Amino acid sequence: MMELKTKTSIDAMHAAGQVVGRALTAARKAAGVGVSLLELDEVAREVLREAGASSPFLGYRPSFAPTPFPAVICASVNDAIVHGIPTGYRLRDGDLLSLDCGAALDGWVGDSAISFVVGRPRPADLRLIETAEQALAAGIAAAVVGNRIGDIAHAVGRVCRTAGYGIPQGFGGHGVGRRMHEEPEVPNEGRPGRGVPLRPGMVLAIEPMLIAGGTDAYHEADDGWTLKTTDRSRAAHVEHTVAITEDGPRVLTARETP
Repeated sequence: MMELKTKTSIDAMHAAGQVVGRALTAARKAAGVGVSLLELDEVAREVLREAGASSPFLGYRPSFAPTPFPAVICASVNDAIVHGIPTGYRLRDGDLLSLDCGAALDGWVGDSAISFVVGRPRPADLRLIETAEQALAAGIAAAVVGNRIGDIAHAVGRVCRTAGYGIPQGFGGHGVGRRMHEEPEVPNEGRPGRGVPLRPGMVLAIEPMLIAGGTDAYHEADDGWTLKTTDRSRAAHVEHTVAITEDGPRVLTARETP
């Protein structure tokens, strides 16, 4: 069942979203050549601890997962699309890194993701990330009362496809609230005017995932969590938690500009 949030609840989700924003900003600042993914996870853990927040990622185990998730961030490098488990891998010059983080505070959840390059970037990677951000912005702009979920999906997918990128099928955004994953699903590709009507009080995680190789195919890595591109091309993942209001979309996970 989909829960419509009150203004008070949305304000509380904004507080959780600000913790997420601080965690991602801190992890991005800490990322550098030679820094391990586990060290970035510890940076995010410290931000959550200082805020009195918990992680909806840690211990999460959906039906497809062989084990509970062991970290507070997902850290996906280069050809990993999403759900990368932080390991002792040390970042290298030119790595494309996607970080996904959530926070639960006072019973409400925020969820967000960023992609960036460590060290010297490849122009192709910068274009991929920029397109992902444009797709996210288009999805947010479509998140208005009177539209439908399909309008968000179409807006995201059109940006991705026009730029020539692939979209992994079966993965996308979702409702957010007291739990990290709630109804409805928010696909990254769809037909406008279709799906659940957008109503004030709905809160959605909009999260484009782009594959540089132009293929929709992916495979699950040996850890049972990480999704990688079949052709080894690079991927980018960005996300914001957004509330549908009478005054337009309200981004609850806004963060500092790097």
